Amino acid sequence: MERTLNIDEIKKLYPDEWILLGNPVWDEANLVVLSGIPLYHSRDKKEVCYLGRDKTAGYDKISMIYTGVFKSIRKITGIFNQVKQ
Repeated sequence: MERTLNIDEIKKLYPDEWILLGNPVWDEANLVVLSGIPLYHSRDKKEVCYLGRDKTAGYDKISMIYTGVFKSIRKITGIFNQVKQ
């Protein structure tokens, strides 16, 4: 696919995936990607990094985004709860 898609189209086509974008357009004020050319996509971030690398030739800028929602970070428990002062 060699056409520029906006972020809503990208999220609809590739839900919960890592996307490598060529020539991304950024909203400088909010630091979010508005559109770009999808070069490679996968649920595996490392796959996008390594296998997508060959597809970046000829692009001025490259960016990688995640179209899903990050899970919350678990609280650290264990021995810290047992330490009494």
